[in-house]
Order: sequence, then structure tokens, then C-alpha cells
Amino acid sequence: MDTKTNLPAETPETTHEDINHVMEARRIKLQKLIDLGVNPFPYNFKTSHSVSDAHEHFSNLSQSEETIQISGRIMSIRLMGKAAFIHIQDSGKRIQLYFKKNIIGDDSWEIFRLLDIGDIIGTEGVLFTTRTNESTLKVSIFSILAKNLRPLPAVKETEDEIFFKWDDKEERYRNRTVDLIMNNETRETFVNRSRIVHEMRAFLHNEDFLEVETPVLQPLYGGATARPFETKHNALNLKLYLRIADELYLKRLVAGGLDRVFEISKDFRNEGIDRTHSPEFTMMECYTAGEDYNFCIDLVERMIPYIAGKVTPSLEVNYRGNTINLSGPYKRATMQDLIMDACGINIISRDREELANEARDIGITVDKTWGVGKIIDEIFSEKVEPKLIQPTFVLDYPVELSPLAKHHRSIPGLVERFEFFMAGMEIANCFSELNDPLEQKRRFEAQQELEKLGDDEAHPMDKDFLQALEVGMPPTAGLGLGVDRLVMILTESTSLRDVILFPTMRPRD
Repeated sequence: MDTKTNLPAETPETTHEDINHVMEARRIKLQKLIDLGVNPFPYNFKTSHSVSDAHEHFSNLSQSEETIQISGRIMSIRLMGKAAFIHIQDSGKRIQLYFKKNIIGDDSWEIFRLLDIGDIIGTEGVLFTTRTNESTLKVSIFSILAKNLRPLPAVKETEDEIFFKWDDKEERYRNRTVDLIMNNETRETFVNRSRIVHEMRAFLHNEDFLEVETPVLQPLYGGATARPFETKHNALNLKLYLRIADELYLKRLVAGGLDRVFEISKDFRNEGIDRTHSPEFTMMECYTAGEDYNFCIDLVERMIPYIAGKVTPSLEVNYRGNTINLSGPYKRATMQDLIMDACGINIISRDREELANEARDIGITVDKTWGVGKIIDEIFSEKVEPKLIQPTFVLDYPVELSPLAKHHRSIPGLVERFEFFMAGMEIANCFSELNDPLEQKRRFEAQQELEKLGDDEAHPMDKDFLQALEVGMPPTAGLGLGVDRLVMILTESTSLRDVILFPTMRPRD
């Protein structure tokens, strides 16, 4: 008769007493191992093959009866008298191991009986096929590499299949270590995230961009409209901010003669948390001298299909019930036309009170501290953005929304800016960058007036950046792309928390 090792799942329903009971039992086993002269946490173990290698080359290895060494975490144990079958997992791949008392010896069998699900072991043996046609390693020697003291969520077993899934989303976000062990799709998401970032970097290098690094701690935050996190440098008695963007530093480099630069950076904004927003997130920003926002439209239309072609089986992805075509070219529409079509509101050169009343008429709650730009942004966010499912460039924004962009060369009241949307989310933002220091100063001063009215996301006055513009910055195109949101779409994940390894979480209390 088979004996299966069943453990309590570490879930909110499991009491601390249950977990503590199991952990105490495992500490007792740990001490027994030590008493037997076993080091439960050795320094190394050399493998000859990964589990994936063992499966890939199984035919040759089993026929030659070559002795191989593999290691992994125990995911199931089935005892059958003086023999046992277990499954180990390595890099998301699993293989069955066969232990028999008269093969490994009495002393090793005694040690084997002290193993638990979750232990990491190293093994040596030969491959064969069982009567149920399962690829299996017949173990001749094994060693413990790490003794598990905290139980994994329960492994569900049936006669023919073992289930390793852990479904509690909240716990998975809070305990990514266990999530990666129990859910292979989580592992695949983050493997693909790494590939996406790698291919983005490769694309930009091939376009002759120079990768640089700019400060995370900044004496003055800027480059976006957002509320920052504050900290303090004790030795200098200096208030510092975690960066909300790296835009202004990168443009200072362009002014210094580095004509094509990019950075893949962690940014921080002291804002709410929801499906598409996180206080800590990853951005790619790139800047090109001598170009305008039309250059970046072309760049995005080439970069997205390039990256998707490297990591997805098709340039069509299914995201939240919508088939999104990434092949390009992508739709282009002006913000003015999209809002007019959705709401019948003209947004160019508007009186603040008239615009506020029209916004209220369509159900927008308008705060008294909002300026024209903020009202327009809210109208667009509520009435237009959720409908932008297919890749779309939204062009030509009101100047009030874009203090760092050049005036539109042909339409008064607008700037040369686009945002790129997919799946109802902003993915990228781009300007024909403002390089007139006098106009930039006027824009910053207008932002200061908004701050006085109570807008805590207004852009501060940045004198160091103005000095760089006074030195002279050439015409420049700048693009910022949200890496996390792009990963969400390419991995068909529904929340930023699914694509950030350790997302910020509300305390349990």
C-alpha cells in the first residue's frame, strides 16, 4: 500500500499551531540528521545534468546506463515498504526518482526516512523507464543539500497525477519564494520578463543608443507630474527624493554631447496602488539629438514587434478577452479628436471654468485645485483611455498637460507629444523636447502657480536643468516606456503585481 506524505497548506486558513507543529517536527528531524553525522546544509554539490537535460537526453543516457548527478527540491514522496518514489523539481522541471533500501544501503535508508517535501537533495544514479512509462532516476547515492523547516502548501495527489498549484493570489504576492516553487507559470512570467528587458536593451544598442545611469536619490524630483517619496541624507542634512523619472538628467547628458542615451530604471511615485499602478516601477527612457516625436513613433513601431517576436509565439496576443495585433503600423489619432468623438468637448485654448462645467456635465468630478490641463487629463482618462485596446498613438496634447514639450509647429495651444496606448493602458510617452530655456522657465513658473493652488503633483522649478538648456541642448526626441505594463501585455498578465517579483503590499493588519 502506498503511503503519501501530506502536509498542511501554509494559507490564511491554516492556524499558526498547525504550522508550528510541523516546523517543530522538522526541527526534530534536523537534529536526528545531525546526530547521524549528516550536514543538512553542505557547501556544494556538483551536478552533471539538469532535470531538463535528463529529459532531453533520456534515450541516450538510459541506453548507455551512464551514471549522472542531478539535484532538486522534493515535491512528493510515496513510500512503499522498503522502496519509494519521489519527484524533485529543478528550474521548474520535474523528474521522478526511485529509492530502494537494498540499493542505497541501511544507513542511507535511515537518512532517507528523515526527508520531507520541500527538502533539496542531490542524487546520483542511472535513468530508466518504469512500468507506467515514466522517466525515472534509480538512485544509488544521495545527499541532503538543504533541510526544509517551513512546509510548502499541500501537494494534491490523485492516482495518476500530482498537482503542485498554489492558487491564493494574495499569499503568492506576499511569498514569491513559495509561489515560484509551486507555480511554474509564475516562473515562466519572470523568465519572459527578463527576456523582454534583454531584447529591449539589445534593440536600443543596435540603434546606437548608449546605456547610462542617473541618480535614484535626487535633490529635486522632476521629469513628470507626480508626488515623490522623501528621504534625508543625514551627513549632509539634506532632503532628497526618490526619482519619479530620469528625464531631466538624461536631457542634461544630451546637452553635454551624448547624442543617443537610454536608461532602464526603477522609478518611484507616491501614489495609489491598483491593477496598473505601483509606487515602484520600471521605465525605459531614451533620448535622441536632432530628432522630433515623429522619430519616436517610428522607433516604437519597430521596437514593439521586435521584442514581441523574440518572446511570444505570435504577434497577436490575447489580453483580457481582446486579441491585440502588435505587428503595426499602429493607429494614430489626436487627443482633441478622440475627446471630441467621445464627449463632444473641445479642449484647445479653453477657459478653466467653462471646461470644468462641461466636464461636470459628463459626470467628471472636478477638484477646485485642478487647472485646465488636469481637467483635460481626467476627461481623457475616464472617457477615452479605456477604449484604446488596439495599439494607438494619441497625438498633440494641450500645452497645460506638457510642461517639458515643444509647442506644436502648426497648431496654437498644443505641444508635440504622443502617448502610446494598448489594452486601455498608457504604455509610452514622448515629446519633441522643449529646448528653449526661457520658455521652459515660463512653463516651470506656471507649474509653481498650480502648486500654490494646491496641486501636489505640479512640476518643481529645476534650476540645474535650466542651466543645461542655457548651455544649449540640440533638438531632441524623448521617449519613456513603461516596462511593467508592456510585460503585462506580452505575458498576458492581468495585474502589475503579476509581473513585479516583490510588489508593494498593504500590511496584513
